[in-house]
Amino acid sequence: MAYRFTAPKAAAFALACAALAGGMPARAEAPEAVELVMVEQPGCTWCARWNAEIGPIWPRTSAGDFAPLRRAQLRDMPGEMALERRVTFTPTFLIIDGQGEELGRLEGYPGEDFFWPLIERLLVDTAGFAPQDGATN
Repeated sequence: MAYRFTAPKAAAFALACAALAGGMPARAEAPEAVELVMVEQPGCTWCARWNAEIGPIWPRTSAGDFAPLRRAQLRDMPGEMALERRVTFTPTFLIIDGQGEELGRLEGYPGEDFFWPLIERLLVDTAGFAPQDGATN
């Protein structure tokens, strides 16, 4: 299930949380390897904002350890990924397993305050992530 954010608004956050709570199947076991693929494109303002706010922090978090960041350009997508559907928005964050299959996605960047709980919940629900700080419900 995908979530598209155009701005970090409380209403959008509430809708996304409701969709995440009921719409994502849990995986019985964690895959061998999971990565977070950020699909971006030149001139993407929200990509630049993510790069400034989250990019430097991601590799130092438990989520970043679990799902290392890989970048892909919207107009030059890697062919080895089996996606549920075409990526049309940037940034789009794809959870990809060790076989290259999409487990889930987050479309758009809702701002730092909303990104962390949404991406952690997506990792928990689709890839078996267990946050070390216990912050994800």
